[in-house]
Amino acid sequence: MSAATTHTAVKRKGLNPAGKRWIWIGVAVVLLLAMFFSTKIVPAGSGAAQGPAAFNAADYGKQQFPKQQAFIDKNAVDAATLAAAIQADPAAASQKYGKTTDGATYVIAVKFTGVVGKVPADGYTPITVPGLPPATKVGLQLGPAINGTDLRDVTGDITLNNFQNQIQFQDAGSAINDQLKTELNSVNAPSLTGKTIQVYGAFTLINPQQWNVTPSRITVER
Repeated sequence: MSAATTHTAVKRKGLNPAGKRWIWIGVAVVLLLAMFFSTKIVPAGSGAAQGPAAFNAADYGKQQFPKQQAFIDKNAVDAATLAAAIQADPAAASQKYGKTTDGATYVIAVKFTGVVGKVPADGYTPITVPGLPPATKVGLQLGPAINGTDLRDVTGDITLNNFQNQIQFQDAGSAINDQLKTELNSVNAPSLTGKTIQVYGAFTLINPQQWNVTPSRITVER
């Protein structure tokens, strides 16, 4: 007969309830300390406590308008050169001389000297620019209302992504236009009929034969 070996299972003793309780208390203390040291205390009334500053369109316009002027001053193409390029290939001219924020419409910085026609109460003032094809007409925004966003969009760098929402984006364009009104007041725009002026400005190329220009800078020559 073979001898049978008997094994007696030994039951491991776990932690008693009191021990478990102290472990959980220790974990909780560690978590609370971690939260305390990772929390930044911001005094009431401090700038950080108030959150990001609200968008101020008027301030934005004052700061941005000179930058748009400077861009146009540097990048404006002579109107006669632009007209020849548009006649040859409007799409190619747009891509060469313009900037786009949507991939479909192009805003072009342009410069020219011309004789101002009759300034209407609103809308675009006709201006005769030497060297342009007879079919190419130029209109100039002289206020009092300034419409569109050509000055905002001329660099191609100001997009909706720069703002929190569409309203701020539109307000930015209006604020830049408001700064233009100050420029127009300085040259007494309603009195420019018949005068020769030098213009730097921008327009969206939609109709190759009708340029509706928003000026950024006007100099009265005579």
